[in-house]
Amino acid sequence: MEFFAYRDGNISNFIDNRTIDFRHDFKHTLQMHSSMVRRLSLERELEGHIGCVNTIAWNSKGTLLISGSDDTQINIWRHSDRKLLNSIETGHSSNIFCTKFVPETSDEIVVSGAGDAEVRVFNISCLSGGRAEEIQETAMTPYAHFQCHTRRVKKLAVEVGNPNVIWSASEDGTLRQHDLREGCSCPPAGSSNQECRSVLLDLRGAAKRSLAEPPKHLLQLKSCDINVTRPHLLLVGGSDAFARLYDRRMLPPMSSCRRKTSPPPCVNYFCPMHLSERGNSGLHLTHVTFSPNGEEILMSYSGEHVYLMDLNQDGRNARQYTCGDVVKHWSFSPALNGVELSPLVAVASERISSAKSYATVQSDKSRKLMEIAKICLEDEEQYCIGIEDREQYCYGIEACNEVLDGGCAIDSLMKHDCLCTRAALLLKRKWKNDAHMAVRDLNEARKINSSSFKELVYMSEALSQVSKYKEALDFAHAAQGLDSSNAEVAKMVESIRNELSAAEKNKKLNDVGSKSDPRAGGIISLSDILYRTEANSDASRDGPRSEREESDEEIELDFETSMSGDEGRDAEPNVLHGSLNLRVPKQTDSAREAGGSNRFCGSPSSSCQDDETIYQPEAVIDMKQRYAGHCNVGTDIKQASFLGQNGDYIASGSDDGRWFIWEKKTGRFIKMLLGDEAVVNCIQCHPFESVVATSGIDNTIKIWTPSASVPSMITGGSADSVSVGVEKAQVLMAMESNQQSLCQTREDIL
Repeated sequence: MEFFAYRDGNISNFIDNRTIDFRHDFKHTLQMHSSMVRRLSLERELEGHIGCVNTIAWNSKGTLLISGSDDTQINIWRHSDRKLLNSIETGHSSNIFCTKFVPETSDEIVVSGAGDAEVRVFNISCLSGGRAEEIQETAMTPYAHFQCHTRRVKKLAVEVGNPNVIWSASEDGTLRQHDLREGCSCPPAGSSNQECRSVLLDLRGAAKRSLAEPPKHLLQLKSCDINVTRPHLLLVGGSDAFARLYDRRMLPPMSSCRRKTSPPPCVNYFCPMHLSERGNSGLHLTHVTFSPNGEEILMSYSGEHVYLMDLNQDGRNARQYTCGDVVKHWSFSPALNGVELSPLVAVASERISSAKSYATVQSDKSRKLMEIAKICLEDEEQYCIGIEDREQYCYGIEACNEVLDGGCAIDSLMKHDCLCTRAALLLKRKWKNDAHMAVRDLNEARKINSSSFKELVYMSEALSQVSKYKEALDFAHAAQGLDSSNAEVAKMVESIRNELSAAEKNKKLNDVGSKSDPRAGGIISLSDILYRTEANSDASRDGPRSEREESDEEIELDFETSMSGDEGRDAEPNVLHGSLNLRVPKQTDSAREAGGSNRFCGSPSSSCQDDETIYQPEAVIDMKQRYAGHCNVGTDIKQASFLGQNGDYIASGSDDGRWFIWEKKTGRFIKMLLGDEAVVNCIQCHPFESVVATSGIDNTIKIWTPSASVPSMITGGSADSVSVGVEKAQVLMAMESNQQSLCQTREDIL
């Protein structure tokens, strides 16, 4: 927020100095300079759809914009005058979720994917696309029609410079490669001669509920992307917490969907460490994408935040972790990484080096930012008059982010101090997963000085907030050992002991209850039933139907669901009530003793496993930045995007009808814009200009340009004329509301 100057400086000075300080990326930087971003405002609403606009995309030159909607139409808009040129009746029988221009076709070939599980390709060269009053509304027959998916197609990908191949990701767990040179159609699902060998990735048994668990569940794909600079790299994300990077050159030959195959080995897994050990089946990705330079990836989670990762193509990433690292992440050790410094030794060793570094301008900036952060933490009234507690914590966190991630020249002593200060601010703010971020900071601080008293106290508090009471008690005892007379620490130890005792008592009661209730062992969630049915479907197909029915168990469930799909705005008027009979394959005793003959082997590092085989989890790449403030729960097509050719800013839609912009490097909040009456799902930056297109539940597309007279933190209504203090209050109010919504379920939101 606007406590300190922006990293890219004054735009006037930037332009004036272009002849002195030559930069090859001058135009790229100017496209999304902070002055441009803070002046973004609504310029035009494009009207032409009669349903939610679920997908938008620019062509390579930025002259055209394509959109797809619940009305099953594809609209093509001219950027120069914001006019609708063509409206194509696609013939899809369900919502369109993805559309693209096919590269190197003079923008005459477009493709769409929809909820009817179909991919349709259209040649629009016959459409005139003339004057605005001559809008072409045409029912077209696709020249290529692929019906090989069995569930909704959620994302399409194309390769720059390749007009022949289209990739489609579906919730059926497969990613298919459609080569237009080989054929323009395939048999519909269920046909007797269905041999469409287009499955590039079979991930029907690849989902992992945690890092330690072997992959065995259906991975419903929600998103995919092709790397622009290295098009052999393919990124996918779906119904678990892990994004996967594949090298297309190393994949096996494409296959049909008749037989489920082991998921191929991937180059890297990506997941924030604090999300890797959860057994939450509802946690999933809604969008994954590469950065413009192909070196980073962006991941947006449902019910979670947006995270930035390094690609780590060379295999040398300090953020890579394993299951063992996750255990160490929570555990107390007297000396971390074999280095232990007392506070006095640390101060003495840094005194000489810090004297020189603090003389720089950057270090002067660092000192001022640290002063801001500490004042926000200490809540001194002379600095924070009229500012709510959590608002000042946000300012303090952003000040620390600027010191740690903004390129400031700091020594290890200041880094340690800043990490501990940010951790303390996070623990006070208490947004979702703030305690996990505090643990990360404190572990990093312990690598510098593992015997800091306040660091041990903060770590104990952070672990208590995430309900790891046993580990919290270890750190509290360590802090008590450094200052045995401290009454606050003694109180903390007693409190944690009580919490731990209560947690153990509840666990014992639950264990006793489950053993005494004969039905408890058979209580499983609907998702568990569906996972088990999917995993056993291939094997159960092979046996005679009469034999399967004898060993099946039938469960009747009452259900309530929305008929309009998961992108609908009004759930209640369209709710469908009824009951559902599920026939679940029952595993016999002999099958259990045999180690589960129907078990699918999903480990990319091993063949079919028996009970004696120990699964070895793969290494995973951890996050390097988090972007918080929005809410992503209500829809599963919500995007997070890089803004500009340099990708210096991150944008995400939100369930509150707004979209948010952050600085990529530091996670600093830049601007909040009102973009929809309900939900903003899609955000696409123009390839070259300072223009952003957004869409969502509304049936219009919004075009945003830096046309506001003054920069501001918010836009919409009379926001540009209100005072800075009111702007800050509105931003924090919206963010606080979104944090509360993140803790609700998707059904509650709808």
